[in-house]
Amino acid sequence: MNLLLTGAGFSRNWGGWLASEAFEYLLGAPEVNDELRRILLADKFKGRGFEDSLADLQSEYKNFQNPKVGDQVEALTSALVGMFRVMDKAFASVRFEPQNDRAFLISEFLARFDALFTLNQDLLLERHYLNGNVQLSANRKWNGWQRPGLRPLHPTYQVFEPQAAVMAMQTPDDSKFIVEGGLQPYFKLHGSSNFLREPGGRIIVMGGNKAAGINDEPILRWYHQQFEDYLSRARKLMVIGYSFTDAHINKAIQAAAALGLRIFIVDPEGIDVLDKNKHMPVKVPHELVEHVAPYVIGASRRSMTSTFGGDHVEFEKLNRFLES
Repeated sequence: MNLLLTGAGFSRNWGGWLASEAFEYLLGAPEVNDELRRILLADKFKGRGFEDSLADLQSEYKNFQNPKVGDQVEALTSALVGMFRVMDKAFASVRFEPQNDRAFLISEFLARFDALFTLNQDLLLERHYLNGNVQLSANRKWNGWQRPGLRPLHPTYQVFEPQAAVMAMQTPDDSKFIVEGGLQPYFKLHGSSNFLREPGGRIIVMGGNKAAGINDEPILRWYHQQFEDYLSRARKLMVIGYSFTDAHINKAIQAAAALGLRIFIVDPEGIDVLDKNKHMPVKVPHELVEHVAPYVIGASRRSMTSTFGGDHVEFEKLNRFLES
């Protein structure tokens, strides 16, 4: 079984923002007032990020129920959701495939995985992959795709138009907490900009304590269980654009590696992305270097658009990982 895990660096290939760029967007977001901007900047210059700021506010509100802090949590969350809307508007006009040779299409490559997992909350794959590409792939592995555990929220006639159906708001459906055979599953482990609860509320986990947020959402808790289960049965995991900064994700990968999982990393830093202590004046081995790096059997530092845009040498490196 071959699995794929993607992070923000995957969407970056088509113009999606990384964390540092997201921070700079937030500084000018209309939802962010002067006080919230001051908090973001103070954390930034302490070496922290906007997710740390959000985590602090979430914790403070949870402990003290201060309405003002609650408003700040809602404002920052709304600004982030707005950021995803801006990104999606741009994604609508990008060319997903760098070239037209079917043997080197990104969509053909994605269809080779037994399950897709992502930490991203944007709609890049909904817009450019979750369509006829899945069932029309050359290997004929799938009859289509699925987002397990979800149904359209308040469906309208637009939901029956293929593109609109994929992009429509989704809400959990307990009766669909199953993975159907013959359909490629796509799990958004941290929720999505188009996931909503009924009667209301976003299903999107951001901030420093993501594990707690996941545990509070039944569908995300089930998704994480699926992630651990798939990893325990998989032979190989390709990781594209994930910086290995989420402890709950790292723990699941580390446990599966000890059972025999082999890993391939696509990241500008290559395997060095695992070494979180590389800039320390005194080198101390990081736990990822000790417990994950020994199971990495390949890496690529080149972008997806470069590799699939005609870099056949690098493409063969990724291809070899899946075929060996």
